[in-house]
Amino acid sequence: MDSQNKLPLVVVVATGGTIANTPSGRLHAGEVADAIPALKKIARLEIEELIRVASSAVNVEDWLHLAKRINEILARPEVKGVVVTHGSNTVEETGYFLSLTVKSDKPVVLTAAQRQFTTLSSDSPKNFLQAVRVAASDEARGKGALVVTNDVINAARDVSKDISTRLETYSSRDIGALGFVDDDQITFYRLPVKQHTRATPFDALNLQKLPRVDIIYTYAGADGALIEAAVAQGAEGIVIAGFPTGSATPVMDEAIRRVVAKGIAVVMTNRGGMGRVMDKKPSETRPLLWGDNLTPVKARVLLMMALTASRDPAVIQQMFEKY
Repeated sequence: MDSQNKLPLVVVVATGGTIANTPSGRLHAGEVADAIPALKKIARLEIEELIRVASSAVNVEDWLHLAKRINEILARPEVKGVVVTHGSNTVEETGYFLSLTVKSDKPVVLTAAQRQFTTLSSDSPKNFLQAVRVAASDEARGKGALVVTNDVINAARDVSKDISTRLETYSSRDIGALGFVDDDQITFYRLPVKQHTRATPFDALNLQKLPRVDIIYTYAGADGALIEAAVAQGAEGIVIAGFPTGSATPVMDEAIRRVVAKGIAVVMTNRGGMGRVMDKKPSETRPLLWGDNLTPVKARVLLMMALTASRDPAVIQQMFEKY
């Protein structure tokens, strides 16, 4: 018991997802932890279920609730870090939101699973274990929110789910992983250089809702109807999932100019998911903001938070360059 009390304290905040699912139903996160004996050698665990939903049901209100709760937990001096168990489809969005809104340099580690807990070759127990190992480590401090799956550590800003069901689904694309979780040690090979957590101006603690931001996909022959429809439904910002070169169709460009004239922030991103987009005609007056190398779903998260802090396009553009 004395040796157990000397271990770091990690709080597990469960939100649902495949990681706690079995073919016969969903397990409590405590049941998952009890089934992994190795956890008792790594950390003292406190486990709470904040919500219990599939990743497709996670919404903005859940993000705000989660950020507030994690900030409360990390304010306790005895807590070393937090693990968030999450559904796989939206963990990259939740992770980036937390990287922008958690005001602590203690580790926040998200994990998920591709295979249910009791199925053949499930990745759920290993991912849970590795996430706790990272959250309990000194090396993970100050690196923003992390996503740990399949023995790989990815920055929440960079990671995306790229494959439907295979275990190697998560990657940071052309940016690369931060590090790896091996059986003998945790190794970081690079640091995230974009600002996060304490370095951002975003305050989720006093927010009850976020501005509506919609994503509009670009494709051959696309017109501006969906852009106009989003604004009609109350969108205060729009992210364009543009062609890989960071552009839209000429008809979409016309719609973009119309909505920007109404004060709607429009951010151009790249539907291909790799590389940064940039203004190729900087000498001209362009209505667009540029999403750097963020995927469309990540750009949506940042634009929602940016609109809570400023409506000035120049200020918002700086946020996309910093965060």
